[in-house]
Amino acid sequence: MSPRSRVLVQLSLTGALLTVALTAPPASAGQGHPVPLRVATYNIHAGTGSDGVFDLDRQAAALRALDADVIGLQEVDVHWGARSQGLDVAGELARRLGMRVSFAPIYSLDPVEAGGPRREYGVAVLSRFPVRSAANHEITRLSTQDENPVPAPAPGFGEVTLKVRGVPVQVFVTHLDYRPDPAVRVAQVADTRRIMARERAALPGARQILLGDFNAEPAAPELRPLWADLRDAGAGSGGTFPAAAPVKRIDYVAVGEGVRVRGASVPEEAVASDHRPVVADVSLLGKGPGRG
Repeated sequence: MSPRSRVLVQLSLTGALLTVALTAPPASAGQGHPVPLRVATYNIHAGTGSDGVFDLDRQAAALRALDADVIGLQEVDVHWGARSQGLDVAGELARRLGMRVSFAPIYSLDPVEAGGPRREYGVAVLSRFPVRSAANHEITRLSTQDENPVPAPAPGFGEVTLKVRGVPVQVFVTHLDYRPDPAVRVAQVADTRRIMARERAALPGARQILLGDFNAEPAAPELRPLWADLRDAGAGSGGTFPAAAPVKRIDYVAVGEGVRVRGASVPEEAVASDHRPVVADVSLLGKGPGRG
């Protein structure tokens, strides 16, 4: 090959390499590299602290101190009544924290006065990431609003789908039954596993995180099936209830396959609610196909 031919070949190869470099899509953090995420759960007691005082400024400050990307909230009032000054507590906290909110009511009752907003109570997710989709699933409940309740399907198992640096994440938030008899919680755990499996199948490759007040300690028999699917991120992190002097751990961050726990803690917040929050640092592993 002549010197001139060698130069032309080299120039062609250089041009081809430049073209590939310029047109190739940028590497995504979700493609083979762990994506960090901080998540938390907090039963906010409708905005009322362990001292019996309703104070959303104090509660917003406690939430802000968690520095979490995603927070699951339980016992959330939306225009419920006097105990929370008729406020949309979910919306107010989201506004003060500069986060998105998805609210999933357990109860949605007619307003006291015609033309007023519905009186609602349930769970919510606060997120620094856009909410791609949201759902309010039904699980078995024993209503606190009926005089003679029987276990029946009812809403209030919230789900949001997020994209975190390219990784699809399904975040669920729940509040399980509080009664000493575990029968309703047994049914709720079965419902939870069924719904999460269905949602996982609908979005292959998605990572799953469950946040909530389970009203049962980690070794409770009714929670045992849940640990077949999920990992308790806060294992060994200390009690969460009652906030002033915790004697049991009933609040959880639980993670599914492809989510690595890097650390978890129970902040020493003793006043803003009657529960303490749980915060966990996790890594999302890999990237699966997602719905936009």
